[in-house]
Amino acid sequence: MSLLFRVREGGAIFAALYWEAFQNHWRDGVEILVLWLVIYQLYRAFRATRGARILVGLATVLIGFILISSLLELPVISWILRQAVFVLAFALLIIFQPEIRSALAKIGSSRFLSFNSGQRKFVNLLEDSVVQLSKKRFGALFALERNISLKDIQTTGVEMDSELSVELAMTLFFPKSALHDGGVVLDEERIAAAGCVFPVTQRDMSDRSLGLRHRAAIGLSEETDAVAIVVSEETGMISIAVDGKLERFKNEAEFRERLEAIFLNHEQQKDSSAAESDS
Repeated sequence: MSLLFRVREGGAIFAALYWEAFQNHWRDGVEILVLWLVIYQLYRAFRATRGARILVGLATVLIGFILISSLLELPVISWILRQAVFVLAFALLIIFQPEIRSALAKIGSSRFLSFNSGQRKFVNLLEDSVVQLSKKRFGALFALERNISLKDIQTTGVEMDSELSVELAMTLFFPKSALHDGGVVLDEERIAAAGCVFPVTQRDMSDRSLGLRHRAAIGLSEETDAVAIVVSEETGMISIAVDGKLERFKNEAEFRERLEAIFLNHEQQKDSSAAESDS
Protein backbone atom coordinates (compact mmCIF):
# COMPACT_ATOMS: atom_id res chain seq x y z
CA MET A 1 0.00 0.00 0.00
CA SER A 2 2.80 2.36 0.85
CA LEU A 3 4.37 1.79 -2.60
CA LEU A 4 1.06 2.43 -4.35
CA PHE A 5 0.54 5.57 -2.30
CA ARG A 6 4.00 6.84 -3.22
CA VAL A 7 3.34 6.18 -6.92
CA ARG A 8 0.07 8.10 -6.77
CA GLU A 9 1.68 10.90 -4.82
CA GLY A 10 4.53 11.10 -7.36
CA GLY A 11 2.04 11.18 -10.23
CA ALA A 12 0.08 13.97 -8.59
CA ILE A 13 3.25 15.98 -8.04
CA PHE A 14 4.31 15.44 -11.66
CA ALA A 15 0.88 16.51 -12.93
CA ALA A 16 0.99 19.63 -10.75
CA LEU A 17 4.44 20.54 -11.99
CA TYR A 18 3.40 19.90 -15.61
CA TRP A 19 0.31 22.09 -15.23
CA GLU A 20 2.33 24.86 -13.61
CA ALA A 21 4.91 24.73 -16.41
CA PHE A 22 2.12 24.83 -18.98
CA GLN A 23 0.54 27.88 -17.34
CA ASN A 24 3.87 29.69 -17.18
CA HIS A 25 5.16 28.84 -20.66
CA TRP A 26 2.18 28.19 -22.99
CA ARG A 27 2.74 31.58 -24.61
CA ASP A 28 6.25 30.49 -25.58
CA GLY A 29 4.78 27.53 -27.44
CA VAL A 30 2.32 29.79 -29.27
CA GLU A 31 5.13 32.16 -30.26
CA ILE A 32 7.25 29.28 -31.59
CA LEU A 33 4.30 27.98 -33.61
CA VAL A 34 3.52 31.39 -35.10
CA LEU A 35 7.17 32.03 -35.97
CA TRP A 36 7.44 28.59 -37.57
CA LEU A 37 4.34 29.20 -39.69
CA VAL A 38 5.61 32.61 -40.82
CA ILE A 39 9.08 31.33 -41.68
CA TYR A 40 7.65 28.32 -43.51
CA GLN A 41 5.27 30.47 -45.58
CA LEU A 42 8.10 32.86 -46.43
CA TYR A 43 10.22 29.91 -47.48
CA ARG A 44 7.44 28.59 -49.73
CA ALA A 45 6.88 32.01 -51.30
CA PHE A 46 10.52 32.93 -51.91
CA ARG A 47 12.34 29.63 -52.42
CA ALA A 48 12.08 29.75 -56.24
CA THR A 49 12.91 33.45 -56.63
CA ARG A 50 16.16 35.20 -57.35
CA GLY A 51 15.67 37.19 -54.17
CA ALA A 52 16.01 33.97 -52.18
CA ARG A 53 19.57 33.54 -53.39
CA ILE A 54 20.37 37.12 -52.42
CA LEU A 55 18.86 36.56 -48.98
CA VAL A 56 20.93 33.42 -48.47
CA GLY A 57 24.06 35.30 -49.50
CA LEU A 58 23.34 38.20 -47.14
CA ALA A 59 22.55 35.84 -44.26
CA THR A 60 25.77 33.88 -44.85
CA VAL A 61 27.90 37.01 -44.87
CA LEU A 62 26.14 38.45 -41.80
CA ILE A 63 26.46 35.25 -39.76
CA GLY A 64 30.11 34.94 -40.76
CA PHE A 65 30.92 38.47 -39.57
CA ILE A 66 28.98 37.93 -36.34
CA LEU A 67 30.92 34.75 -35.54
CA ILE A 68 34.25 36.37 -36.34
CA SER A 69 33.52 39.49 -34.26
CA SER A 70 32.35 37.34 -31.32
CA LEU A 71 35.29 34.93 -31.37
CA LEU A 72 37.94 37.61 -31.84
CA GLU A 73 36.15 40.22 -29.68
CA LEU A 74 36.17 42.96 -32.31
CA PRO A 75 34.03 45.80 -30.89
CA VAL A 76 34.16 48.03 -33.99
CA ILE A 77 32.88 45.32 -36.31
CA SER A 78 30.19 44.39 -33.77
CA TRP A 79 29.01 48.02 -33.68
CA ILE A 80 28.93 48.18 -37.49
CA LEU A 81 26.88 44.99 -37.66
CA ARG A 82 24.34 46.36 -35.19
CA GLN A 83 23.95 49.50 -37.28
CA ALA A 84 23.76 47.46 -40.51
CA VAL A 85 20.66 45.66 -39.31
CA PHE A 86 18.55 48.78 -39.96
CA VAL A 87 19.99 49.20 -43.45
CA LEU A 88 19.41 45.50 -44.14
CA ALA A 89 15.73 45.85 -43.26
CA PHE A 90 15.25 48.48 -45.99
CA ALA A 91 17.37 46.44 -48.40
CA LEU A 92 15.11 43.43 -47.93
CA LEU A 93 12.06 45.54 -48.77
CA ILE A 94 13.70 46.49 -52.08
CA ILE A 95 14.96 42.99 -52.86
CA PHE A 96 11.60 41.34 -52.23
CA GLN A 97 9.46 44.16 -53.60
CA PRO A 98 7.80 41.97 -56.32
CA GLU A 99 6.97 39.21 -53.83
CA ILE A 100 5.64 41.66 -51.23
CA ARG A 101 3.49 43.44 -53.81
CA SER A 102 2.10 40.12 -55.01
CA ALA A 103 1.24 39.01 -51.48
CA LEU A 104 -0.49 42.30 -50.63
CA ALA A 105 -2.44 42.20 -53.88
CA LYS A 106 -3.75 38.73 -53.10
CA ILE A 107 -4.70 39.73 -49.57
CA GLY A 108 -6.61 42.76 -50.80
CA SER A 109 -8.65 40.92 -53.43
CA SER A 110 -11.12 38.07 -53.49
CA ARG A 111 -10.25 34.94 -55.38
CA PHE A 112 -12.95 34.70 -58.00
CA LEU A 113 -15.57 36.83 -59.69
CA SER A 114 -19.09 35.67 -60.27
CA PHE A 115 -20.21 35.47 -63.89
CA ASN A 116 -23.74 35.84 -65.24
CA SER A 117 -25.16 34.20 -68.38
CA GLY A 118 -23.83 37.00 -70.62
CA GLN A 119 -20.37 36.50 -69.24
CA ARG A 120 -20.75 32.77 -69.76
CA LYS A 121 -21.20 33.47 -73.45
CA PHE A 122 -18.07 35.65 -73.37
CA VAL A 123 -16.04 32.85 -71.79
CA ASN A 124 -17.19 30.42 -74.47
CA LEU A 125 -16.24 32.95 -77.16
CA LEU A 126 -12.82 33.36 -75.61
CA GLU A 127 -12.38 29.59 -75.55
CA ASP A 128 -13.20 29.41 -79.27
CA SER A 129 -10.74 32.20 -80.04
CA VAL A 130 -7.92 30.53 -78.10
CA VAL A 131 -8.61 27.15 -79.70
CA GLN A 132 -8.48 28.63 -83.21
CA LEU A 133 -5.21 30.40 -82.39
CA SER A 134 -3.85 27.09 -81.13
CA LYS A 135 -4.84 25.26 -84.31
CA LYS A 136 -3.10 27.91 -86.43
CA ARG A 137 -0.14 27.95 -84.01
CA PHE A 138 -0.34 31.70 -83.59
CA GLY A 139 1.48 32.73 -80.43
CA ALA A 140 -0.98 34.54 -78.16
CA LEU A 141 -1.23 36.04 -74.68
CA PHE A 142 -4.47 37.11 -72.99
CA ALA A 143 -5.08 38.62 -69.55
CA LEU A 144 -8.55 38.57 -68.01
CA GLU A 145 -8.93 41.36 -65.48
CA ARG A 146 -10.71 40.48 -62.24
CA ASN A 147 -10.72 42.52 -59.03
CA ILE A 148 -7.31 44.16 -59.42
CA SER A 149 -7.21 46.82 -62.12
CA LEU A 150 -4.86 46.34 -65.09
CA LYS A 151 -4.93 50.00 -66.16
CA ASP A 152 -1.15 50.27 -65.76
CA ILE A 153 -0.71 47.29 -68.08
CA GLN A 154 -3.15 48.73 -70.62
CA THR A 155 -1.15 51.95 -70.91
CA THR A 156 1.84 49.97 -72.20
CA GLY A 157 -0.12 48.95 -75.31
CA VAL A 158 -2.78 50.29 -77.66
CA GLU A 159 -6.17 50.93 -76.08
CA MET A 160 -9.03 49.51 -78.14
CA ASP A 161 -12.35 49.00 -76.28
CA SER A 162 -13.58 46.46 -78.85
CA GLU A 163 -15.86 43.45 -78.73
CA LEU A 164 -14.06 40.12 -78.70
CA SER A 165 -14.44 37.91 -81.74
CA VAL A 166 -12.52 34.97 -83.17
CA GLU A 167 -11.66 36.99 -86.28
CA LEU A 168 -10.32 39.95 -84.29
CA ALA A 169 -8.23 37.68 -82.08
CA MET A 170 -6.75 35.98 -85.16
CA THR A 171 -5.97 39.39 -86.65
CA LEU A 172 -4.29 40.74 -83.53
CA PHE A 173 -2.02 37.71 -83.12
CA PHE A 174 -1.28 37.15 -86.80
CA PRO A 175 2.54 36.84 -86.95
CA LYS A 176 2.90 39.79 -89.33
CA SER A 177 0.66 42.17 -87.38
CA ALA A 178 2.11 45.09 -85.45
CA LEU A 179 0.58 44.01 -82.11
CA HIS A 180 1.18 40.26 -82.16
CA ASP A 181 4.20 40.35 -79.81
CA GLY A 182 2.29 41.93 -76.93
CA GLY A 183 -0.57 40.75 -74.73
CA VAL A 184 -4.29 41.47 -74.95
CA VAL A 185 -6.11 42.73 -71.85
CA LEU A 186 -9.76 41.71 -71.53
CA ASP A 187 -11.98 43.77 -69.21
CA GLU A 188 -15.77 43.57 -68.80
CA GLU A 189 -16.21 41.25 -71.78
CA ARG A 190 -14.30 43.56 -74.13
CA ILE A 191 -10.79 43.93 -75.48
CA ALA A 192 -9.45 46.86 -73.47
CA ALA A 193 -5.97 47.00 -75.00
CA ALA A 194 -3.59 45.05 -77.25
CA GLY A 195 0.16 44.90 -77.67
CA CYS A 196 0.62 45.30 -73.92
CA VAL A 197 3.81 44.53 -71.98
CA PHE A 198 3.28 42.18 -69.03
CA PRO A 199 5.68 41.91 -66.07
CA VAL A 200 7.96 38.89 -66.40
CA THR A 201 8.34 36.53 -63.45
CA GLN A 202 11.65 36.65 -61.59
CA ARG A 203 11.49 33.00 -60.57
CA ASP A 204 13.95 30.46 -61.91
CA MET A 205 12.01 28.20 -64.28
CA SER A 206 13.18 24.60 -64.45
CA ASP A 207 11.33 24.00 -67.74
CA ARG A 208 13.48 25.60 -70.42
CA SER A 209 10.76 25.10 -73.05
CA LEU A 210 8.77 27.97 -71.53
CA GLY A 211 9.16 31.12 -73.57
CA LEU A 212 8.77 34.81 -72.84
CA ARG A 213 4.97 34.68 -73.18
CA HIS A 214 4.76 32.00 -70.49
CA ARG A 215 7.05 33.93 -68.17
CA ALA A 216 4.99 37.08 -68.74
CA ALA A 217 1.77 35.20 -67.99
CA ILE A 218 3.20 33.85 -64.73
CA GLY A 219 4.57 37.27 -63.80
CA LEU A 220 1.21 38.98 -64.29
CA SER A 221 -0.62 36.32 -62.27
CA GLU A 222 1.94 36.75 -59.47
CA GLU A 223 1.40 40.50 -59.17
CA THR A 224 -2.38 40.59 -59.77
CA ASP A 225 -5.37 38.29 -59.53
CA ALA A 226 -5.74 38.25 -63.33
CA VAL A 227 -6.01 35.00 -65.28
CA ALA A 228 -3.49 34.78 -68.13
CA ILE A 229 -3.92 32.49 -71.15
CA VAL A 230 -0.97 31.55 -73.36
CA VAL A 231 -0.82 29.87 -76.76
CA SER A 232 2.60 28.51 -77.69
CA GLU A 233 3.82 29.58 -81.11
CA GLU A 234 6.02 26.49 -81.46
CA THR A 235 3.61 23.75 -80.36
CA GLY A 236 0.19 25.37 -80.22
CA MET A 237 -0.19 24.15 -76.62
CA ILE A 238 -2.55 26.19 -74.44
CA SER A 239 -1.64 27.20 -70.89
CA ILE A 240 -3.33 29.12 -68.08
CA ALA A 241 -1.51 31.05 -65.35
CA VAL A 242 -3.38 31.66 -62.08
CA ASP A 243 -1.87 32.85 -58.78
CA GLY A 244 1.65 32.44 -60.12
CA LYS A 245 1.12 28.84 -61.23
CA LEU A 246 1.17 27.70 -64.86
CA GLU A 247 -1.12 24.89 -66.01
CA ARG A 248 -0.58 23.31 -69.44
CA PHE A 249 -3.24 21.38 -71.33
CA LYS A 250 -2.81 18.53 -73.77
CA ASN A 251 -6.11 19.07 -75.59
CA GLU A 252 -8.95 21.50 -76.14
CA ALA A 253 -11.35 19.77 -73.76
CA GLU A 254 -9.00 20.11 -70.76
CA PHE A 255 -8.54 23.83 -71.45
CA ARG A 256 -12.27 24.50 -71.75
CA GLU A 257 -13.00 22.55 -68.59
CA ARG A 258 -10.36 24.41 -66.58
CA LEU A 259 -11.35 27.88 -67.79
CA GLU A 260 -15.00 27.23 -67.02
CA ALA A 261 -14.04 25.86 -63.61
CA ILE A 262 -12.29 29.15 -62.83
CA PHE A 263 -15.00 31.53 -64.03
CA LEU A 264 -18.30 29.65 -64.13
CA ASN A 265 -18.29 27.35 -61.10
CA HIS A 266 -19.03 30.21 -58.71
CA GLU A 267 -22.14 31.08 -60.69
CA GLN A 268 -23.29 27.46 -60.77
CA GLN A 269 -22.83 27.20 -57.01
CA LYS A 270 -24.97 30.30 -56.51
CA ASP A 271 -27.69 28.92 -58.81
CA SER A 272 -27.76 25.57 -57.00
CA SER A 273 -27.89 27.29 -53.61
CA ALA A 274 -30.78 29.46 -54.76
CA ALA A 275 -32.63 26.40 -56.09
CA GLU A 276 -32.17 24.59 -52.79
CA SER A 277 -33.46 27.56 -50.80
CA ASP A 278 -36.54 27.84 -53.07
CA SER A 279 -37.31 24.17 -52.64
